[in-house]
Amino acid sequence: MIDATVGVPGSKSLTNRALVCAALAEGTSTITGALVADDTAAMGDCLRALGAGVEWDGTTVTVVGVAGRIDVDEAHLDARLSGTTSRFVLPLLALGSGRYTLDGKEPLRRRPMGPSIDALRDMGVAVEELGEPGHLPVVVSGPVRGGEAAVRGDLSSQFVSGLLLAAPAMPGGLRVTIRTSLVAAPFVAMTTAVMRAFGADVQELDVRPGGYRSREYAVEPDASAASYFLAAAAIAGGRVTVGGLGRESLQGDLRFVDVLERMGATIELTDVDVSVTGGDLRGIDVDLSAMPDMAQTFAVVAACADGPSRVSGVSVIRGHETDRITAVVNELRRCGVGAEETDDGFVIEPAQIRPATIQTYDDHRMAMSFALLGLRQPGIEIADPDVVGKTFPGFWDALARLRS
Repeated sequence: MIDATVGVPGSKSLTNRALVCAALAEGTSTITGALVADDTAAMGDCLRALGAGVEWDGTTVTVVGVAGRIDVDEAHLDARLSGTTSRFVLPLLALGSGRYTLDGKEPLRRRPMGPSIDALRDMGVAVEELGEPGHLPVVVSGPVRGGEAAVRGDLSSQFVSGLLLAAPAMPGGLRVTIRTSLVAAPFVAMTTAVMRAFGADVQELDVRPGGYRSREYAVEPDASAASYFLAAAAIAGGRVTVGGLGRESLQGDLRFVDVLERMGATIELTDVDVSVTGGDLRGIDVDLSAMPDMAQTFAVVAACADGPSRVSGVSVIRGHETDRITAVVNELRRCGVGAEETDDGFVIEPAQIRPATIQTYDDHRMAMSFALLGLRQPGIEIADPDVVGKTFPGFWDALARLRS
């Protein structure tokens, strides 16, 4: 039975938002507790290519901002596999008057970028698509003045956040209108909270010009990363505590503990930490539209429950690193668990888990979530364990300490 206190790295979502705000600010900012992983390295490299100074010293990042001005004439930016980086950086390119190419690795080229491209074009920015329409690579030529922008929010909230993050540096500011339903709305609230921390004047989706101010900013531990260890307590029994994540967390994914509680776990949430104690797990129906990144973690917990579960509201994850709905169903079936796709989620019928080698589909969350099944059934192996380096390079060491 598990009894552990687990430390998880800094939030990817908060790190990348803070990096953008600091890079656009006037002066030098210090970000502490930052996530050191491929996604945040990609963001740092892109911001450096646009003229910001970005220097890492462990989990502390010193950022010398550009005061809202992109002065480089030409740049080629590589977002690697990072959807967050590509969708936040694309609107930044419109702040300059040069010619900027944004690209990434092949899996990122398959992920949609159309909402950002359309919104920028509507504001008069030239965006040239070099490959498949609505996807990377693209060439952007500004500058943008701002004003108003309408954007889709049903494919990813990152398109909304990207426009908001660039808006304080636009001469006319920006009022963003969301043309569709909005998935993962807590991430937009997170964006505006980080913007305000760096001095931006933002009221909901209305951003006034004026730029950002440099500051010291402390990044919370990553709630998405914490979910794997909190779920481990629910799956294997015992208790897991994660420090640094409390009631005032900016991260919507921390509410995954409410889902675990509905399934039968016991939750303790204080001002400074969160704990989960395992209990008899029951299947539930749950809408995860507010936290779609938790769908895979939920799937493996549901596979260990006493009855069937249904996930809805996560059609957006078909366009993430892989089609996460299809991938989850495929790998649960590989483990002997009953699973069926629906249009916006999946249905899980628990069964005896059998040993299997899990395919990751180049998706870090497939590796980390399905590894938890090994707490119930020996013989669960991950075909591409290094894929966790995208967001959590130390995951396997942390899981080994949990097991011990």
